Amino acid sequence: MRLVSERRAEGRQPRVVIVGAGFGGLTVAKNLAKTPVEVTLIDRENHHLFQPLLYQVATAGLSPADIAWPIRRLVRRQKNTRVLFGEVTGVDRARKRVILGDREIGYDILVLATGAAHGYFGNDGWAAHAPGLKGIDDATEIRRRLLLAFERAEIERDPEKRRRLLTIVIVGGGPTGVEMAGAVAELARMALAADFRAIDPGKTHVVLVEAGPRLLAGFPEHLSRYAADALARLGVDVRLARAVTDCDAAGVTLGDETVLAATVIWAAGVKASPAADWLRLEADRAGRVPVGPNLKPPGAEDIFVIGDTALARDAAGAALPGIAPVAKQQGAYVANAIKARAAGKAAPPPFRYRDRGQLATVGRKAAVIVYKRLRIKGRLAWWIWGVAHIYFLISLRNRLLVTTQWLWSYVTFERGARLITGTRAPPESDQTDTRTKTAPSPDGQEAA
Repeated sequence: MRLVSERRAEGRQPRVVIVGAGFGGLTVAKNLAKTPVEVTLIDRENHHLFQPLLYQVATAGLSPADIAWPIRRLVRRQKNTRVLFGEVTGVDRARKRVILGDREIGYDILVLATGAAHGYFGNDGWAAHAPGLKGIDDATEIRRRLLLAFERAEIERDPEKRRRLLTIVIVGGGPTGVEMAGAVAELARMALAADFRAIDPGKTHVVLVEAGPRLLAGFPEHLSRYAADALARLGVDVRLARAVTDCDAAGVTLGDETVLAATVIWAAGVKASPAADWLRLEADRAGRVPVGPNLKPPGAEDIFVIGDTALARDAAGAALPGIAPVAKQQGAYVANAIKARAAGKAAPPPFRYRDRGQLATVGRKAAVIVYKRLRIKGRLAWWIWGVAHIYFLISLRNRLLVTTQWLWSYVTFERGARLITGTRAPPESDQTDTRTKTAPSPDGQEAA
């Protein structure tokens, strides 16, 4: 009630500032389209990204434009919403200001939906050698490294260097790592199979490293085994209970073993944005802000924190996963709470996540699905996975583009987005590696 009366007394509507236009932030903004509030949506990118399909951009299956949309276009019909392109660097809670470069944006209600970045468990120096997968720039960089490795292998005459170029390591056995490993294996063994003369891409050595005892730890154990077997059928070398202890330009170290690899992809961990530092609150080990059942941090009545930025728990006390359905449901809840507050009504009951299940695909013929008591695997699960992802794409145009591209790739094994873009990388250096060289090598890779 205080918010409504103060804003009316001042002759203006309540100001809602949303930081982050991912699944959570965009859901808040769109659900406030007809609410009498002034919405400011801030993001450091000019596009909203459908992250679940980002790995297909990284493996040349889709173009970035197939899974991304300009933020301004998505809210262009909302007269109460403006979009600001910039990076937030802090929050002044006392003065209710968001710091955006050299300017400040005032708020009455603040929603932090700033997502997460790659987490290297305190070894941030590994990032230069093992890029993660969170944005379009990450995906196109990984695609560039993958395709460059094959091009360099084609002209490399040294068998040892060629073996290293044709070794690709993915670190992390969660859904992202499993999907990346399957897609990389199919890229090498199917899409590129007939395109080279001096090398056989089908003998590329794809290694998936997981520190835990099994893949897909959040899935039932029998589905984890199925995923591991499906990857093995694709030729992926799955290494379980093997933690990465070092990573550099030559490859990765797994305890006393070194795997020499030209391309390393990080899918092992994430860390939240600096939102906890902005709010001067203690975060968990992943940097997430603890929030209560109303998705507010302790002692912050005018601030909501959602998505990967928030450490929210279910009724049993378990932390909610950092997945799109959680962020979207939290966004809808926050929008309803803001609507109620703007109308002078009571706040909605505590947030409750409705589990929409978990999905992970393994290549072009297999997937695993968990939904309540339902367990599905194999080709049927793959079709369900595909339909679900197409359904949740925002626009009809993108649904048609992705469907057409997938059907064409399924029939022809082609990857239409095999473009090497970005800064041209220098030739492979002639560095000498003195570590124990125990990396298995693909057979038959003689010098041209």
